Amino acid sequence: MTTTASSLLQEIPTPAPFDAIFADMGATVVTYAHKPVFTVAESRDIDGLMPGGHTKNLFLKDKHGKLWLVTALSETQIDLKALAALLDAGRFSFGKAALLEEALGVTPGSVTPLALMHDKQCNVTPVWDAALMASETLNVHPLRNDRTMNMTPEALRAFAQGTGHCPQIVDFSGSAPILKE
Repeated sequence: MTTTASSLLQEIPTPAPFDAIFADMGATVVTYAHKPVFTVAESRDIDGLMPGGHTKNLFLKDKHGKLWLVTALSETQIDLKALAALLDAGRFSFGKAALLEEALGVTPGSVTPLALMHDKQCNVTPVWDAALMASETLNVHPLRNDRTMNMTPEALRAFAQGTGHCPQIVDFSGSAPILKE
């Protein structure tokens, strides 16, 4: 049996509230429906069907209790020890599912920078991969893992800033991460 692109991916209307948020920004967003994906490895069969950079997201807690959301290209290698040193975070651990849901309103497998909209107190610091932000377009989940939204890095940045968050941009391409802005 041959798997076709149309059986794996379907373009659909952008869901509320994102349709209005991005329309108000004047940003073009394309949304796709697909099977639920919980990991980068599970998403590989559909990634090639959508243009742009594909993301992975790490919800982290540092030794001081501060929360971080690292968003990078799916193939980016992230040295958490080096990143923690760069950000003066001490040591990182992965945030537990209950904390993720409390802080960002999503469950594991649906982590996305768009969940920053639920972090009204700006308790989560976003850290974004410089290579991701250099992509022509990028792909993120709209709070659920059976949909993907394709947009420009500028649209994602404007969205984050609209939620009161100022992402830190980190270059992960070298032997050690470097803070870009």
